[in-house]
Amino acid sequence: MKKYKLVGLTGRTGSGKGIAREVFEEFGYKVIDADLLAREALENKIVVTNILSAFGTDLLEGDSINRKELAERAFKDDKRAKTLNSITHPCITALFVKRLKELSKSGADKVLFDAPQLFEAELDILCDSTLALICDDKYRIERIVKRDNITEEMAKRRLNIQFSDKFFTENCDYCIENNSSVEELRAELRGVIPRI
Repeated sequence: MKKYKLVGLTGRTGSGKGIAREVFEEFGYKVIDADLLAREALENKIVVTNILSAFGTDLLEGDSINRKELAERAFKDDKRAKTLNSITHPCITALFVKRLKELSKSGADKVLFDAPQLFEAELDILCDSTLALICDDKYRIERIVKRDNITEEMAKRRLNIQFSDKFFTENCDYCIENNSSVEELRAELRGVIPRI
């Protein structure tokens, strides 16, 4: 029998999910990070073989895939991004379920799944509730360029293949707008989290 509450945290890249995670942790949530699971998936031999087949064997550097170059290729258009998702999502889902079981076994009663592609991977159906962060693209692009050390054009390409903020406002249980300061975002989250 399920003994934990699972909240899915999502939103387009650069919307402030890292800060939201920190505030959820203040409220005692254990976090499962989809980005870390995606990195772990790139160590799976079947995933690596399929990626090299789809995106080029020259992506392999030693024993690992050049993630930056893979992102360059995968984020060129929606079709390529979907190809990458179809290769990685089954492995990410399996890793997620494994982590969830481990946390449940350890007695965790509140779990946050930080997953930019929560809906694409269809893992929203496992969540008790979902929360998305949304914001204007000008702020988002600034954050992505600074965080990932990429060009503005590359940041826009990443955003173009993701669901719109409108999608999240229509499909999530809660939405928080992050167009102001970090302090204001934290304050709003502290008001919302106890209600989730």
